This record gives sequence, C-alpha cells and structure tokens, in this order.
Amino acid sequence: MPLGIHIKQLSVLLGFIAFSANASHAISLTDSTKVTEGDTLVAEIFPDDPVLIAMDSLWADERLHWQNFDGDTICQNIYNYPCGFIPEYNDSILMSRLEVLNQATPLDLEYNRYVKAFIALYVDRKRELTSRVLGLSELYYPLFEEKLDQFDIPIELKHLAVVESALNASARSRVGASGLWQFMYNTGRIYGLEVDSYVDDRSDAYKSTIAACRYMRYLYGIYGDWNMVLAAYNSGPGNVNKAIRRSGGKRDYWGIRDYLPRETRSYVPAFIAVNYVMNYAAEHNIYPAKPEFLYAQVDTIQVCRKATFDQIAHFTGMTVAQLELLNPSLKRNVIPESPRCRSLYLPVEAIGMYLANEDSLYHYNEDAPQPVDGIVVEDVVNYYTVKRGDVLGVIAQRNGVGLSDLRAWNNIRGNTIHPGQKLEIRKTVETKAGEETLAEKPKPASTKTVTASTSGTKSVGNSPVDQKFHTVQSGDTLWDIAKMYPGISVNDIKSANSDLNYNRLKPGQKIKIPPTS
Repeated sequence: MPLGIHIKQLSVLLGFIAFSANASHAISLTDSTKVTEGDTLVAEIFPDDPVLIAMDSLWADERLHWQNFDGDTICQNIYNYPCGFIPEYNDSILMSRLEVLNQATPLDLEYNRYVKAFIALYVDRKRELTSRVLGLSELYYPLFEEKLDQFDIPIELKHLAVVESALNASARSRVGASGLWQFMYNTGRIYGLEVDSYVDDRSDAYKSTIAACRYMRYLYGIYGDWNMVLAAYNSGPGNVNKAIRRSGGKRDYWGIRDYLPRETRSYVPAFIAVNYVMNYAAEHNIYPAKPEFLYAQVDTIQVCRKATFDQIAHFTGMTVAQLELLNPSLKRNVIPESPRCRSLYLPVEAIGMYLANEDSLYHYNEDAPQPVDGIVVEDVVNYYTVKRGDVLGVIAQRNGVGLSDLRAWNNIRGNTIHPGQKLEIRKTVETKAGEETLAEKPKPASTKTVTASTSGTKSVGNSPVDQKFHTVQSGDTLWDIAKMYPGISVNDIKSANSDLNYNRLKPGQKIKIPPTS
C-alpha cells in the first residue's frame, strides 16, 4: 500500500487516541446507558473503547477496499441499458463468452442446448433470483474462494453453492438436504458437521464449506474429472457408478448423462449456466441486489457460555433478524451450553460492544424463555410410569422422542424396563409469546391441545371442544400422521387444513387434527 495511505491512517488513529486521552468530554469505559423498568435497573450497557473502534475502522476500510463492492446500479450499467430491458444474444456470442471462461478453468464448460436453456432461465424468468444471488455472493464467495484454494479445488466450483441453495444458508430440500452446500444428514456427519436440536452445522458457512471441499476432493480422487464430481455430489457415487456401467464403461459426464437420475441430468448444465451468468450478468442488464452484509464487514467471536439472540441484540444494537441471517446454524436462536466454545458471526462494529458487555449480557434475562418468530421454546421434563406390557420403543414412539434419547436420559442399556419404573421424558414445548405453556404433562411431543375461546384468545382445557394440532416432524407424511390419531383419515386432515400443501410438509409446521365424530 502507498506510504501516503499509511500516514493518513496513522494520523486518524493518533487523533482518536489524543481525543480519548485528553478531551474532558471524551467517552470513557465508565460511561454507560442504564436500562430500567419502572424503578428497577435491568441492564447497564457500556460503550466500546473509542481507540479500538478507530483501529477496527481502519482494518475494515482496508478489507472493504480489497472487496471493492459497488452497489450503484448506474455505475454498473456500462451498456446504458434502459430499466427493465432484457438483451438477447445469439448462440455464437454466448458460446464465445463461455469459451473465455472455459479457457481459464480445468472444468469442462461446454456450450450446448441444455446449457443454453438454463442461461435463458437465469437471465429472463429468474432475473430477480439472479440479482439476489449476485448480492449474496459478496457475503459468501470470498470464504468459498479461500477454502477452495486451500484444498486445491478449481475456484469456479464456488458457483456450485448457487445451484445447490441459491446461497440461502437456511435452505432445506424436500429430501432433507440442508444449508449452502445442501448436505444430507449422514453425509454431513461423515464430514464432521454436527446436527442436534440446537445446532445444525450444515447451515454454518465456514464449517459446511470446509466439509464440501473435503467431499469434493474425495470424489475427485475417485473419478479424476470435475464434471463427474459434480454428478456424484448431486446424486451420490452409487448412482454415478451405475450410470458408468449402463453406458458401457464411459467415464465422462456427457457420456453417462442419459443414465443418471433426471435431476442430475440437469445439474451440470445448470452449473455451467451459473458460471456464465455470474460473470456476464451486466451484459444481460442484471445487477447485484445490495446485500445486508459484505464478507469484509463480518467477523467471528468465540462464545463459551449460553447466550440468546435476544441478549446479544440487546447489548450490540443488532436486530434478531440480522443475527438469524448471519447465524442460521443456531436453530433456536440460542447458543446452547456446551463443553466447547462456538463461533458467533457478527458485524465487526458489534464485536466491540459484545466484548464490552460480555458479563452483563450473559446475565440479562437469563432465565426467560426466548421467543423465536413469536414462539417461546422451553425444555420440559416429564415422567412416565411403566405399566405391565409396555415396550420401550413403543413408549418412545408414543411420546415423539428417539429411542436412543430415551435410553440415554434414563441410563438404560438395551430395552429392559419394569412395571412401576419412572422414565424421564424430555421435550421441547412451543407456545406463543405471552401465553402460558400449553403442555405440562406427558403427551406426544408432536401434539398440543389448544382451545379456541369465544373472546378470540386461547385457553387450555376449559372448553368441551379441544382443537388438536400436530407439529410436523422430519419425514412425516399425511398417511403417517393420520395413523397416529385413531379414527382420523388422510382426507379428514386435508379437509381441516384447506390451505395445506400436503405434498411439501415442513418440519415444525402446525397441522389441525379434526375431532373424531
């Protein structure tokens, strides 16, 4: 960097130091904002150190200068296209542009009618999605590029995450794949991604990117061809190996394409089209939607104690929605108590406020259950007394918990239980913020009984007609749900839920269970 810039930065920093040290009205670490409820002091928020703020600012400016993102559409519109205009190009122009990209990568970016169809899709019908992805790439691509380089993988494979998730870290497919790189549960576990009731590392940008790099590097060791790696990443090595056999032993993607699953036949053409669109968006009058955060504006801090998004937002000035955007792997908006520390993603300027108030933050509202999307989530322990003829697996199924969890909670090896034995059953109970807990006694974890009162508010158990709800679990179908409720058919559930898309049930979704006649 030029010496002049260093001198300018140094003078700015020295100015901050002098201001902090000498000015009688300078902000000090003893100044604070007191938050009260009535006459009660509920929190005291301390400011960050102004000198450290200045130092953070200098480093942030350096990173932003390197990232060099310009959100001004006018500046990016180098062809002076009118707003809403969709340019059209013939095959020779599209082919020549793609060939430029092809010469710069070890991947085979072939142009054909399949690729052309996906290019048309992204630059015409899905222009808004392309614009949004271009913006989100400013948050995720620098990380992808760093890790792909670390694992000696072609940088162009950063675009794979666009095909997988459209850079939506919270994306979840109909078959259960999750996160930016759309890992299935078991594949994620193989590559070190933790998934439990509170944390899903598949949605952690850093951890999932490392896992994706390891997986792609492993697949390349098998096939030695990056397009075959893409096919295996999408459909699994087993399907690719079957396609190789059916093709008579061919070892290139286009040679086995007709023998792959239907989705995978479109996968590589879509990937090639995304490579084109991400490099030639301006030529199609498409520009990045400004992202809420750039990669250069975000850093991590290690949190070693339980902390909720509500606590963090209160002391850092962030919103819960911003914390959710940066930390989608924290499923219940809480960093759980754990023997090891966890990474929390924050804007650079919020980290100083976090550290200045760390001890107060942990104790603020620490006993209050925290609402997520208006729902309060609480852990409740219930007890079940074993009766003659009971089977452990049936008890687990009836209460909506895992058999292995039930064994662990009660220190049971095998399946042996005895009449009169009390079994601990732990549940997560969800209620609307401001309401009383809806379930305080043993019942299936996926079912809550709510009564609609004439006043429009909700009460529990005081009406002759109880409205039951079923909370969808991963893998549930309407047929599975109907079996859980005697006298209820699939058609009964459909009739009671007229706005339900029963072909795309989502975990956590609430479904009305009609009363039996």
